Amino acid sequence: MADPLMALRDYAKLAPWNIRDLSTIAGGILNGAGVTPINAAAQSRPSDRTIRFYVTRHLMSAPDGRGTAATYGYRHLLQLLAIKLRQMEGGTLVAIEKELAEAPGDVLEKRVASTLGSVPPPDELMADSNSAPRGRVARMLASRVREAAPAAAGRGAHVANVPVESGAWYRIGIGEGLEVAVRSDHAAARRPELRARVAAAVARALTESAEEEAS
Repeated sequence: MADPLMALRDYAKLAPWNIRDLSTIAGGILNGAGVTPINAAAQSRPSDRTIRFYVTRHLMSAPDGRGTAATYGYRHLLQLLAIKLRQMEGGTLVAIEKELAEAPGDVLEKRVASTLGSVPPPDELMADSNSAPRGRVARMLASRVREAAPAAAGRGAHVANVPVESGAWYRIGIGEGLEVAVRSDHAAARRPELRARVAAAVARALTESAEEEAS
């Protein structure tokens, strides 16, 4: 299992976000971590309206810009996750506001990672239509997933970045002389980013297997 702190920091590379992507990514992280709220009133997925309310209450920092041009960064993601996690534990907004005010950025980051326990990597959000962001962030994630296959396949390998459709099957290139066939009606073949994720996963498994044999 990946270090939750390092996995959380991986999201900083995708910032800044608009308010919709911030809420979607935060909800995807909470859902992916499998956090179960003891407070039934605390929903795991924050809405755009919820974020605006938190900013008004000074629970979250004000975004850069105003209106539809407002953008949110990694600090905002940490604040939003911290608020939702504490609400799930039964914390009140008054108590949460005090805790956030007293927590420096590095302390807040470690606290969120520790509470989550596990953090789904950004590319996993693309596999869930309910958690996948759109627009610029979606394009960045899709690009990272496509690039993961060549990176994991090893040096000198020629990998097809774009799966080739052949009849009722998709042929996904993994490395030189190697490909995986996925039936077109399979859940893993519905979107290009999912097919690229299959390629990346297989390539990683092959690389790990080769490293184990060499050690």
